Amino acid sequence: MILSKLKLILFALLLSLSGWAADKISFTMEAPQVVELGEQFRLAFSVNAKGTNLKLPDLGDFDVLMGPSTSQSTSFQIINGVSSQSVSFSYLYVLRAKKEGRFNVAPGSITVDGTEYKSNSQSIEVVKGSAKPSSGGVDTPTSTPGTVPKSDLFVKLNLDKRSLYKGEHLTATIKIYSKVNLNGFEDISIPNFEGFWAQDIQLPQQISLQRETYNGEIYNVGTLKKSLLFPQQTGSISIGSVKIDCIVQQRVKKAQSIFDDFFDSFANVKATIVSDPVSVNVLPLPTAPAGFSGAVGKFDIRSSITSKSVRENDAITIKLDVTGNGNIKLINPPKISFPADFEVYDPKTNSNFSASDQGLNGNITFEYLFLPRFAGSYTIPAVNFVFFDTDTKRYVSKTTEEYQIKVGKGDGTHAQTINAVAKEDLKQIGSDIRYLKTNNAPLQPKGYTFFGSFAFYLLYLAGILTLLAIYLLNQKRIRENANVARMKNKKASKVALKRLKEASSHLHTGDDEKFYESVTRAFWGYLGDKLTIPASELSREKASDELAKHELSAAIIERFVQILDTCEYARYAPGGGTAKMHELFEEATEVMSVMEKEIK
Repeated sequence: MILSKLKLILFALLLSLSGWAADKISFTMEAPQVVELGEQFRLAFSVNAKGTNLKLPDLGDFDVLMGPSTSQSTSFQIINGVSSQSVSFSYLYVLRAKKEGRFNVAPGSITVDGTEYKSNSQSIEVVKGSAKPSSGGVDTPTSTPGTVPKSDLFVKLNLDKRSLYKGEHLTATIKIYSKVNLNGFEDISIPNFEGFWAQDIQLPQQISLQRETYNGEIYNVGTLKKSLLFPQQTGSISIGSVKIDCIVQQRVKKAQSIFDDFFDSFANVKATIVSDPVSVNVLPLPTAPAGFSGAVGKFDIRSSITSKSVRENDAITIKLDVTGNGNIKLINPPKISFPADFEVYDPKTNSNFSASDQGLNGNITFEYLFLPRFAGSYTIPAVNFVFFDTDTKRYVSKTTEEYQIKVGKGDGTHAQTINAVAKEDLKQIGSDIRYLKTNNAPLQPKGYTFFGSFAFYLLYLAGILTLLAIYLLNQKRIRENANVARMKNKKASKVALKRLKEASSHLHTGDDEKFYESVTRAFWGYLGDKLTIPASELSREKASDELAKHELSAAIIERFVQILDTCEYARYAPGGGTAKMHELFEEATEVMSVMEKEIK
């Protein structure tokens, strides 16, 4: 009885697994995207179930040199007590292109359990073969290792736009092109994109080299960095060079005897490659209409309110939610025309976006908290949100809904609403009218005078002592202020620690990238405020000149620039660990303290 039940369960399990496999059949075709004319390459089909009747697509543009070569692999794994098994069948063909051009290989087909499945299609570009092998490649022996031709290894900073409007985004991609055997990088120097607000696009941590064509030749190409750049100033902006110290493995043949002809040795060669600087022409935006908050791209806006009927001094929140694609992070809070009787607080901003080649996609939310001080009916007009559409090259206006607010009386501590009263005077209105007191108030006998009483002399003495204390404290402040150096020294460390507070929090959490970004932002923000330099004009050269004009020592200026360079390098080539971050934080605190003391 038990044996029959086990057989039944096993049969049901196998049946469910076979049904699951039928629903999850995967049939794919793989081939290189770029090949040379005359080069042999592989065309592979893979299916995760046993199939029959494999039908090849039309391969008339290629010579089929071999195939099919079939193979089967099986994997079995147990995760959290759950076992799974996968099977893969492969069919391999060796092809060779007959002519140059771009060819689209149609899907192949295979039959699994009576059902026909089709693979994906594949585009293959055939380019002219190299006239001779690269002189610096791993397969090319050389008697004097140490040189790598520029045509075999170089780096490029590619921009998808060279002319755009202020606030519009462009994509900057740093790629390395290689025909040699790369064995790693020693140092990578990335430009700091001065004049732009930059947002990195997330890439895999491991650099993967893919075959691509450049100037008609095939290279192994890897993407080192991809960023969205939003220009913050107009005119021609130059982006500096990318510099990389690469380690290249070369094959070296040393002809010393007849036996050495059969043996090769390898040597690591250091090759420094530098990209050409590029420039971008940034156009100014047309004259903006009222309601423009700096939004450039394509957006929509929605509004919501927590309540339309409240009592005096009850808090209300209006939320504006801007969604779309563009410079989301750089949008300023739209202006709302609140009634004069409302006490309004600064808006709170929250943003949530993702970066891709298409730009920043997401939303930014502005929350406006306000308190109606007096009873009555009020109107909060619609918000006119204006953005610059980069496709139509025109401004687009979108409007939210209008809100009618009804405010009822509160607990009686405020008088009725008085129109045309300035916001600054509202706090005094409740004290202008005295109400009848119904409780037992203390009374004074007729003829009583405060002058000459004990309380009068006590209050008189307290006033004299207060004036004396104020005089002494003021004299102390005058003496301290006379010593300017002492005052600056007293405030310097506090200013530095306040500026670097955010970096300190990232230091304790071990977040390298955010730590170095916070240190950089703290230094630039400090200089912009201290020297009254607009953020769009901040640069190393500008900062160095201004610091020199304020009689800052050359040694401190050099340390300041070195800290910025260290942060920029560490953000894109992390390493060093927490100890290095602690050293940099102490160095940054000391330098900012000295700058606070020495800047005149």
